[in-house]
Amino acid sequence: MSQRSERLEQFAIDVILERRHGARATMLRGVLHALSFVYERLVQLRLFLYRHRILRERTLGCLVISIGNLTVGGTGKTPIVEKFARALHKGGRRVAILSRGYKSVPQTAPRKRFGIFKQKITGPPRIVSDGKSLLLDSLTAGDEPYMLANNLKDVIVLVDKDRVKSGLFAIKELGADTLLLDDGLQYLHLKHRLDIVLIDRQAPFGNEYLLPRGTLREPPRNLRRASYIFITKSTGEPNDELIQRIRRYNRTAEIIECAHKPLHLQNVFTGEQLPLERLRDTFVGSICGIAAPESFEDGLRKLGARIELSKRYTDHHRYTDAELQSFVNRCIRRDLAMIVTTEKDAVRFPRIPNPEVPIYFLRVEIEILSGHETWEHCVARICQPQPILSPERFFS
Repeated sequence: MSQRSERLEQFAIDVILERRHGARATMLRGVLHALSFVYERLVQLRLFLYRHRILRERTLGCLVISIGNLTVGGTGKTPIVEKFARALHKGGRRVAILSRGYKSVPQTAPRKRFGIFKQKITGPPRIVSDGKSLLLDSLTAGDEPYMLANNLKDVIVLVDKDRVKSGLFAIKELGADTLLLDDGLQYLHLKHRLDIVLIDRQAPFGNEYLLPRGTLREPPRNLRRASYIFITKSTGEPNDELIQRIRRYNRTAEIIECAHKPLHLQNVFTGEQLPLERLRDTFVGSICGIAAPESFEDGLRKLGARIELSKRYTDHHRYTDAELQSFVNRCIRRDLAMIVTTEKDAVRFPRIPNPEVPIYFLRVEIEILSGHETWEHCVARICQPQPILSPERFFS
């Protein structure tokens, strides 16, 4: 993405989140607010058409589990997808993760000429991992699919906007029997058996406005489609008020509270691992391009790090050599001990041979804080389904 495009994106985010003030920003928010009413009608019309089978969803003859959210970005979805895939594989399932590969660069497809027109020939989905080997880089795969494939050696990861096509490929060509739709709540063309919906404790329903005025993809009442609800980024403090609101929209879904638990620091280029204790009272530089940079930086501070320099880019930013080297040079001048980033950012870094300030990413995993039995029951029902025991409730 060009710097101009990123500046426009950041300007739009600042307007939506009311970080920008003045007559122009206020007028723009008014226009976006009016457009959000049109957007909501279109969202609800689409749901109505699928619900009444005017638009038909496809079934592929195997278990399809969607993991998604009502808001745009920032709920910590990728570690949840990884946790699910790892647990289902351990339970004997042949798992394929289907992603659209947001902001990935597609492989060049051949074009067939018909007279003066050219028709693009659609090929198979991009195979990030066939469950044996990592086959694509992060540029072609997208940062999140690449990260998942790198961490899940025995799980298939495919990228294609058409997830019916990629699902069929996973089943027929790679032997998958369970499909995980990464960010799949709004993908209605493929029938879901289970909808796992994530809600960020820090901003449960974004700024409460729908796109394009806000960060909600759907109205909160659409939470009723959820089979299980994960409250992410929990701190161990009670979530009673949030749960009470969730129950206004969905009275039956199981609720699981979880946190992003830091495991260790890992060198981006060498793979060297350091214990988290190395952050305590250490002066560091923080660099990231994610939807919720504040959450990452606050996490570093809770681990005892002293952030002397921080640099934020837009979500999914692809770093250049000059950008990364410039930040390293700033950290050298400030005599900082290390640079810390997220794992998702690390896969987008260009290689810098022997940087004078070592660069580490913070490796995290999902920790279940409440709802352990619900989590285990969910995995068991997927891995060992027992249709005799009221399948209607499980597959509703």
